[in-house]
Amino acid sequence: MNLIDVTRTYKTDAECLAYLEARRWPQGVRCVTCGGDKISKIARRKESKNKRSQYYQCLEPTCKQQFSATSGTIFHDSHLPLLTWFSAVSLLVDAKKSMSAMQLQRHLGIGSYRTAWYMAHRIRKAMEETNPTPLSGTVEVDETYIGGKYDKRRKRGRNEKQGVMGLIERGGRVRAMKIPTSSKTVLVNAIKEHTAPDAKIYTDEYVAYKSVAKIRKHATVAHGKEEWVRGDVHTNTVESYWSLFNRALVGSFHQVSVKHLDRYLQESEYRFNARKERGLFDRTISRMCNTAKMEYKQLTARVEEAF
Repeated sequence: MNLIDVTRTYKTDAECLAYLEARRWPQGVRCVTCGGDKISKIARRKESKNKRSQYYQCLEPTCKQQFSATSGTIFHDSHLPLLTWFSAVSLLVDAKKSMSAMQLQRHLGIGSYRTAWYMAHRIRKAMEETNPTPLSGTVEVDETYIGGKYDKRRKRGRNEKQGVMGLIERGGRVRAMKIPTSSKTVLVNAIKEHTAPDAKIYTDEYVAYKSVAKIRKHATVAHGKEEWVRGDVHTNTVESYWSLFNRALVGSFHQVSVKHLDRYLQESEYRFNARKERGLFDRTISRMCNTAKMEYKQLTARVEEAF
């Protein structure tokens, strides 16, 4: 569902809430506290900031909790109209190189950059894969570094950049993550964790990958000798993925902090893995309805507190 479809389909807060209710409780509304199904729906006479047009009252005598379709979800306590949220989701899932918070602010008429930035990160939070299955078949692996260009005057090299690792199935899914170092232990353990035992691993000739042959079938191409393809062996697919991600960094975000890099990687991974899927808007909204709230203080906390 693109932006035009969203604005044509949903015109009021009540219509958006009805859609969220169906996505969150396909079997009927349940109390968010006790799980009871004895619920009364209440319509507000006057709408006000941070309050939806309708809410629910649990009729269990020991509970009597009041809640709405957005309570405890990614939408929790947001003062933005739900149509703005829906529009932002349609833009983010449809933008191949993503969209910055500044662009969302301008396009959707959001009052402040901070609000748009917070909203975008909450949507990215819902894109996180919590229980991914191992990659199988032929899997290409490559590591790269996120950061500024090398400057010999400042003697800045890889040590000042953030390492990231990508694993991609030929014609299938991708897995992208931050790595503390590009050591043998880190790279080999990541391959062992994220690939099936019978997977065939293709990498470049980087020395840290030599031990991969002990745990998986392994073949390499020697980029240092200008060998890019040898029969079926190459890493062109995963390198193309990193090129796409880098174009998002340069063209949309310009720069991102290491602290929040995980969520940008999750967004890129989520959109890539669903590239052939229809109904990505519906799937994303469903995830947002079933992902716990993320408060602003949690998002902006120091790294050791946030992760």
